[in-house]
Amino acid sequence: MTDLRRAQNNTQVMNRDMDQKVERQEETKTTRSVERLVLVAICLGYFLIILDSTVVNVALPNIQQQLGGSVNELQWIVDGYLLVFASVLLTGGALGDRLGNKRIFLIGLALFTVASALCGVAPNMWVLQVARLLQGLGAAFQVPTSLALLNHSFHDPRERARAIGVWGGIAGIAACAGPVVGGLLVNTLTWRSAFILNVPVGILAVLLTVRYVAAVPGLPQRGLDFGAQVTGFVALALLTLAFIQGKAWGWSSLPILGALAVFVLSTVIFVLIERRSKSPMLPLELFGSRTFSAANAVGLLLNFGFYGQLFFMNLFFQNIWGYSALLTGLALLPQTGSVMVSATLSGRVTARTGPRVPMVIGLLAGGCAFLAMMLVNEGTGYLVLCPMLLVSGFGIAFTMPAMTTAVVAAAPRERSGIASGVLNASRQVGSALGVALLGSLVSQRSTFIPGMHVALAIAGAAYLVGCMITLLFVRREATANL
Repeated sequence: MTDLRRAQNNTQVMNRDMDQKVERQEETKTTRSVERLVLVAICLGYFLIILDSTVVNVALPNIQQQLGGSVNELQWIVDGYLLVFASVLLTGGALGDRLGNKRIFLIGLALFTVASALCGVAPNMWVLQVARLLQGLGAAFQVPTSLALLNHSFHDPRERARAIGVWGGIAGIAACAGPVVGGLLVNTLTWRSAFILNVPVGILAVLLTVRYVAAVPGLPQRGLDFGAQVTGFVALALLTLAFIQGKAWGWSSLPILGALAVFVLSTVIFVLIERRSKSPMLPLELFGSRTFSAANAVGLLLNFGFYGQLFFMNLFFQNIWGYSALLTGLALLPQTGSVMVSATLSGRVTARTGPRVPMVIGLLAGGCAFLAMMLVNEGTGYLVLCPMLLVSGFGIAFTMPAMTTAVVAAAPRERSGIASGVLNASRQVGSALGVALLGSLVSQRSTFIPGMHVALAIAGAAYLVGCMITLLFVRREATANL
C-alpha cells in the first residue's frame, strides 16, 4: 500500500508540474503575442512619421505645379515639418515623463493623423506649410514616448534590444520607402493621396495602442522648461532660415547676419537656462557620457547627409533626368531594398558585438557612397548610379539601430524618454540643416550639377567625421542599461 501511495503521489506531482509547465508556456505565448502587438502599434505611428519626412520629397515638383512657389518655398514644406519636429522633441519627452508616455503618444498620434488630413485637402501653399507644422508637432510628441514605451513593455533584456533594433530599423526603412510610396501615389492618384494615406493607418495605430500598450506612470513632480523650449526653437528656426535663404539673400546681408547673431545669443541663453533649471528640458549631465554625446553627434551627421541628398536627388531625377514621380521612386528602390535587409541585420550584430562595429561599418559605407556619387552628372547612366544608391541605403540603416542602442544604453533607464528625445532631436536638427544647406546649393538649374557635387562632398565628409567620432568615443558594450 505504501508503494502504491507513493506512486500515486509521484503521479500527482508529475501531473501538477506538467500542468504548471503548460500554463507557463501558454502565459509565455500570450505575453509574446501581446508584445508583438505592442511593437506593431508603436512602430506603425513611428513609420508614418519618418515616412512623411521623405514621401513629400518626390511630390515636390507636382506640388509646385499645382500650388506654385519657388524652390525656397518647397524647402519650407520639408523643413517646416523637420523644424517643429526637432525643436519640440525634448518637450515631448519631458511631457511623456511627467504626464505618462502612453497619453502623450496618443495625443501626438491623433494630432499627426488630423494634420495629415489637412495636408491632403490644402488649397494653397500657405495652408500646406501650416499643416506640415502641425504634423511636426504631432511627430514630436510621438517619437520620444514611443521608445520609452518600448523600453518599459519588454522586460527581457535581449527581447528589449531586438525590439529597439526593429524600432530603429523602421526609421531607415520608412525614410527610404518614402520616395517609392510617394512616386506610386503621385503617379496613380495625386500628391494629396500621400498624406491621406496616413489617416486610416493612424486610426489603426490609435486603436492598437489603446487596446494593447500598457500605461507607464508619469512623474508629476517634474517641471516643464518653457524658457529653454522657446530659446531652443528660436535658435534652430533662425539657423534654418539662414541656411535656406543665405544664398538668395547673400551670406553677408544684414538679415542673414542678424539671424546668425540671434541664433548664437539664443543658444547661449538656452545653455544658461538649462544649467540653472531644477527640471531642465535637456539635462546636460547626460552629456557626461562620452558614448551618449558621440551617438547624438553621429545622429545629427547621419541625417544631415541623408536627408540633404534625398532632397536634391529627387529634384535631380525629375528636373535633370526628366523622370516621372513614379520612375523617381523606383530609381531610389535600391536604397529601400538594402535598408530592409541591413536594418534587421544591424540589430542582430549590435546584440552580439555592441553598437560601435555596425556604426563604423554603416557610416564608412554611406560616406564612400556619397563621395562616389560625385561622379554622376547629366549624361551618366542609371546603372552607374544604382550601386551607389544601394550602398548609401545600407549605410544609414546599418548605423541607425546601433546608434539608438548606444544612446539608450548610455542613459539611466528612468530617463529613457528624455534620452530618446535628445537623440531624435539631434537627428531632426541634422535633417533640417541638411535640407536647408545642401538644398540651397542646387536652387538654380544652371548650376545644379556643380552644386550637387559640392553637396555630395559635404554629405560624404559628414559621414566620415561621424565614423571617426564613433571609433574614438562610442563604447563597445551594447546593453549597459538595457
